[in-house]
Amino acid sequence: MKYRYVIIGAGPTGLGAARRLSELGEKSFLVLEKNSWAGGLASSFTDSKGFTWDIGGHVMFSHYDYYDKMIEDVLKGEYIEHLRESWVRILQSWVPYPFQNNIRYLPNQEKWECVRGLLPGERSEDKPNNFLEWIHSIFGKGIAKHFMEPYNYKVWATRPENMSFSWIGERVSVVDLRSVLKNILLEQDQLSWGPNNKFKFPLKGGTGAIFKNLAETVSEYIKYDTNVAVIDPQAKTVTDTKGNSYEYEHLLNTGPIDILASRWLATPSTQLINAAQALKHNSVIVAGIGLSSSKPDSRCWMYFPENDNPFYRITNFHNYSPNNTPQPGKGRALMCEVSYSNDKVIDKNNIMREVEDGLVNTAMLKEEDRKDIISRWSINVDYGYPIPCLQRDEALKVLQPALESMDIYSRGRFGGWKYEVSNMDHSVMQGVEWAERMINAQPETTYRIS
Repeated sequence: MKYRYVIIGAGPTGLGAARRLSELGEKSFLVLEKNSWAGGLASSFTDSKGFTWDIGGHVMFSHYDYYDKMIEDVLKGEYIEHLRESWVRILQSWVPYPFQNNIRYLPNQEKWECVRGLLPGERSEDKPNNFLEWIHSIFGKGIAKHFMEPYNYKVWATRPENMSFSWIGERVSVVDLRSVLKNILLEQDQLSWGPNNKFKFPLKGGTGAIFKNLAETVSEYIKYDTNVAVIDPQAKTVTDTKGNSYEYEHLLNTGPIDILASRWLATPSTQLINAAQALKHNSVIVAGIGLSSSKPDSRCWMYFPENDNPFYRITNFHNYSPNNTPQPGKGRALMCEVSYSNDKVIDKNNIMREVEDGLVNTAMLKEEDRKDIISRWSINVDYGYPIPCLQRDEALKVLQPALESMDIYSRGRFGGWKYEVSNMDHSVMQGVEWAERMINAQPETTYRIS
């Protein structure tokens, strides 16, 4: 069957595109989804014990009126609003996030190392060539040593010297000596930095409830359990693994662009294959530890730069909604994220034991709390985060124009491969803006091809 638009993937970007096409009166489109559910990396799952888990620590905050109105429409007010409270576990103590703004909590020796690194003449004034050099030029050697270097390696599973810094934007709070000294001497915290200092979360069903509800509004256009096998840009067809073929005029891909370019295209050029292979990503295991016991703890999430544990972040998921535990408002749901790659190898067979031990090592649990663990849930996410590696921008300059010349558009966290515009709101709006470009010739603003 022929469609004007075929969309690969019913995650945030694909659903954003589908919703907007429908709103604009378009009826000739189809969404192909490999899973039997919608949501992609923003899906949620309920385990056998009744705990709800997300694929990582998603929160709702927004840069767009359209997205805000969409959330209100699909959740119908069924959400909770939170003020962010996040901390960094370091040197057997806790420092409020952002770490670099609150080093007054450190022991004196480490506090001095961080301040010394910010003094005049201590930081390089040369233009940085990579993320590591950017860290040292902005934060100095002390903050780099104690937090920025170990934490970023832990989350990206990539050495900072192999990464660009073009993605930073509002993702990292920069710091100045005046503010650091003021906070130390006046013993005051600086906590409200960042766009997610206030966020929303669905009352029921985890983050996945957003996209489950959104998918229901365009359900007639979604074909589930459909895996892409081949895309023929000459014939303008997508063939799935069952042999079904779908003809299109314009194709939106929201799956990984490296897979699209090197595996799905019927006859990919050597140039496209090489560009696809230059892209890097990490993988993530999300490990959920559910406990029957409760404990007062107002924190939303915590960061872990040190090596006495395998995770880079833990979310107190029971704080996001009382319905994330089997008995609403009772018990604890500790959602832990562990990254890995060829450069950061982990023992996947023993990761749950290492996570559990890490919870004890970091004082998230006491040894005697182990007896209260009633659920151990995990999911292995092959494509966790697109890494802004040094080769990324040049690779995308090859891939995106070549694909668009074939009427193939690639958007979303891995479809566009730009971490700096892959929040949930960004991802949805990439789909929305693509649809508006197709129907009304409006330029896209969230995802730009340079």
